[in-house]
Amino acid sequence: MPRPIEALIHTEALAHNLRRARAAAPDAKVWAVVKANAYGHGIEHAYAGLQGADGFALLDLAEAERVRALGWRGPILLLEGCFDARDLELCSRLNLWHTVHHDQQIDMLAAHKTHIGHHVFLKMNSGMNRLGFTPAAYYSAWLRLSGLTQVENISLMTHLSDADGARGIAHQVATFEEATRDLPGDRSLANSAATLRFAPNEPLVRGDWVRPGIMVYGSSPDFPEKSIVDWGLQPTMTLRSQLIGLQQLKAGDSVGYGSSFTAELPMRIGIVACGYADGYPRVVQPGTPVLVNGARSRIVGRVSMDMITVDLTPAPEAGLGSEITLWGQGPHGTTLPIDEIAQSAGTTGYELMCALAQRVPTRAV
Repeated sequence: MPRPIEALIHTEALAHNLRRARAAAPDAKVWAVVKANAYGHGIEHAYAGLQGADGFALLDLAEAERVRALGWRGPILLLEGCFDARDLELCSRLNLWHTVHHDQQIDMLAAHKTHIGHHVFLKMNSGMNRLGFTPAAYYSAWLRLSGLTQVENISLMTHLSDADGARGIAHQVATFEEATRDLPGDRSLANSAATLRFAPNEPLVRGDWVRPGIMVYGSSPDFPEKSIVDWGLQPTMTLRSQLIGLQQLKAGDSVGYGSSFTAELPMRIGIVACGYADGYPRVVQPGTPVLVNGARSRIVGRVSMDMITVDLTPAPEAGLGSEITLWGQGPHGTTLPIDEIAQSAGTTGYELMCALAQRVPTRAV
């Protein structure tokens, strides 16, 4: 029998969350962002739940080839564009749209010999200060692209740095609108946070395309201000295992490396087949929640490479083989949002999804 840990990818939850993005941005088209192997879910596992999107957005050519191999014939956007002039050949062959965010990418297009016109997304640095042309340089970049016979269509794009925080997005939206006021082309501004928080009431934020990422995968972009329940999202990845050992503690007994937990009263604990080598964060705080047969409980002691110890007090019936939900959808309709585990580890749901170890069997359900 294999080790009793697995990750489940919930197809209908992915489709549900995608519908939530579409409902939040009426009249806009929706990119399903599947970079980082669909945020750790696996592109092949996630594809069935995301086919309702208008396009797929990702980073590298290998992922684009995988999406095409699955049968997708619609738009695919390379969010960081081409890294080498030879990449443009594959863009032509696979009909990939690609981002342009610096002058060298325009130079590559100008030198590219093709009979197929390219669709590019011209990116503005409106304040994020990662990729993109400054507002002052944006029009000149657009003019250069518009003069190339290799370019058939130019869309306009920026990325919002504070859509999930108190500063908000008004300053960036205003910068983008001012610099693109007289330019034709589709517009794309909104990530997950902007899609949920601003797009329903602000047409300028909706633009023509929204780019939901983390919300599609059942994590709240502005947790803990709002949870997935507040946003009407569903967990799309469940990490679950079973109890492989039981211990009865006396008052004063300690647990795990460093004896970081000491029982104040007699209690029963269970040992779970999961550890940091599976992608569960070693740095979670004491008391991090888990579900034992669907009952909410807590971790006791340190997370080790292959095992976690949990308090069985809320689930007195639990025994060897009992189901443990580390995050996601539990039995009997219970849920444990990944955001709660991420908060305990001082990180975000993004990182936990992407850090799922290769040794964990994964399947779509």
